[in-house]
Amino acid sequence: MTVGLCEAQEAGRSPSDARALLLGMGEFLGKTQQLSVTVRAAYDTVQASGQKVEWNEVRTLTLSRPDRLRVESERSNGTRSVVVFDGEEISTFDESGRVYAQAAQPGGVDETLVYFVRDLGMRLPLAVLFVSRAASELERRVRAVEYVERTGILGAPAHHLIGRTDTVNFQVWISDGEQPLPQRIVLTYPAAPGQPQFRAEFSAWNLAPQPADALFTFTPPAAASKIPFAAALPRYAPGPAGAPAKKGATR
Repeated sequence: MTVGLCEAQEAGRSPSDARALLLGMGEFLGKTQQLSVTVRAAYDTVQASGQKVEWNEVRTLTLSRPDRLRVESERSNGTRSVVVFDGEEISTFDESGRVYAQAAQPGGVDETLVYFVRDLGMRLPLAVLFVSRAASELERRVRAVEYVERTGILGAPAHHLIGRTDTVNFQVWISDGEQPLPQRIVLTYPAAPGQPQFRAEFSAWNLAPQPADALFTFTPPAAASKIPFAAALPRYAPGPAGAPAKKGATR
C-alpha cells in the first residue's frame, strides 16, 4: 500500500483529486434514475477465540426513481429474502421462515431507505450509495481520502481510493470514464474487536433496465404468515463481540 501511495503522489494525484472522484461517483449514482446491479458481499464475524468466520451473500438491487425499489438477497446458507417498495408500502419476505411484514411508507426511495435502515433497524448494507443525495452524504461523512493507483485488476480500468469516516476505514475501486460506478468496496471497522471487514463486488450494472411495474408489486406467497415488521428479517448491527458463529448470521 505504501508503494502505491508513493506512485500516486509521483503521478501528481492529490487528496483533492481523490475526493473529487469519490464525490463524482456519488453524484453519478444519485442522478441515475433507473438502475440494477448485482452485489456479491462477504462479511466477518469474530469468534471468542479471535478467529474470523466469513459469511457470504448475493444481492440484486433494482431501483426506479422516484418511488420504486426491489432488493433480492440470498445468503450463503441458501436463505432468500426480498424487500419491495411500491411507492406506498414497504414489504419484506423471509423465505426460511415463510414470514412477511408490511408497513405504509409514503415518499420516495430516499425516504424509504432511511426509514428501513434507521427507523426499522433492518439490514441493507451500502444503502447510502443509492439515495439521490449520495454525493452530499459522502461529503459529510468522509474525513479523509487518498488516491492509491489506476488499475485494471478487476477487469476494467478503475481508480483505487482509500479513506475513512468517523467509524470506518474504506477502500473503493471506481470505474474510469463517463460512468464512475463502484467496482469493489472494502469496509474495515477499526474500533471493533478483531477489526472485521465487509467486502462487496459489483457486477451486471444496468443503467436503463426499464423494469415492469410487476417487479415492484409484492403478493404474499401462499401459506406465508404476516408478522410485525421489526421481527421480519435479520438485523443490521453486528452481534456481540465473541459471539459464536451462527449459520446465516449477519454482519
